Amino acid sequence: MGLKVAVLMGGQSFEREFSLESGKLVCDALKEAGHRVVPLDTTSDLVPTLRSEKPDVVYNALHGKHGEDGTIQSLLEFLGIPFVGSPASVCHRAYNKDALHSSVNKYREISGDTGIASWPQGVFISKDAFKDMGAATALDLVPERVIGGFPVAVKPAHGGSALGIHKVTNADDLGEAILDALSYDDAVNIEQWIDGVELAVSILGSGWDAQALPPVEIIAKGEFYDSDARLNADKVELICPVRPESLSTDPAEAEAIRAEIERAALEVYRAYSVRDLGRIDMIWDGAQAKCFEVDVSPGMTSRSLFPTACKAAGLTMPAVMDRLVSVAAGRAAFER
Repeated sequence: MGLKVAVLMGGQSFEREFSLESGKLVCDALKEAGHRVVPLDTTSDLVPTLRSEKPDVVYNALHGKHGEDGTIQSLLEFLGIPFVGSPASVCHRAYNKDALHSSVNKYREISGDTGIASWPQGVFISKDAFKDMGAATALDLVPERVIGGFPVAVKPAHGGSALGIHKVTNADDLGEAILDALSYDDAVNIEQWIDGVELAVSILGSGWDAQALPPVEIIAKGEFYDSDARLNADKVELICPVRPESLSTDPAEAEAIRAEIERAALEVYRAYSVRDLGRIDMIWDGAQAKCFEVDVSPGMTSRSLFPTACKAAGLTMPAVMDRLVSVAAGRAAFER
């Protein structure tokens, strides 16, 4: 008989609906793989329920706050329950979009790798500084602080599903975009808007055994791949693997660029010490892979990027879920 797997989903973050959809797909795949599944919403009864159910392993399908910031991971570590995914310390670091460049640079110093991944340049402003310390009166400095000036991307410093993200083309719209982003978080990033081919590289495995799946090319019908497009299949086209002609008119060069994109994603993944699975979001700007997010709990809905990449790689979701829970359940206590 298979493992007893508790699947955590829902929660109280802004991404609750995404999580419930992800959790359903995960539960279905695990059942098909022969495992016993216990679906759990993360209410105040979560800990007593986990202690009563005594699952062999937990799959965390929570998204956003508490699911990706290290909260649920630290709880599971405290309870001594093995789980799929990265440990709390890794999740806490990856949740902060502003820390991307420093984490990768530190990895390069330690590993001696010269590195190929890059990232958008920008500034970080906290809600307190904006609302209580007068930072709102200094927004005229943004074009000087962000290379290239407008347009800029305004986004919550933490979180996912493109909630609160805006493309701002002029100073008049900047304040409103910042206030909306701050309604989702206590800090905001204002950074270069990078035009190019939007890509998501999903990864399976850990460390040097990690494997990049085929990059997904994201073609949004609107201005960018926003939260509405993630819920509405009619507003986005996902192509996997990325079309060679999107990278170069020369087939050999396109193949080399795709390999560089996958290497850049693996570099960031390893820099953060992401474990089991993850997704690196990036834009190919014609010269470099600009990485802008590390997702330690990829979406698992029927429209999500991770399942799309698995399908292109010839992997079924039951097989992927079976592999993930089996590896996590077999992990020694000191590795958890």
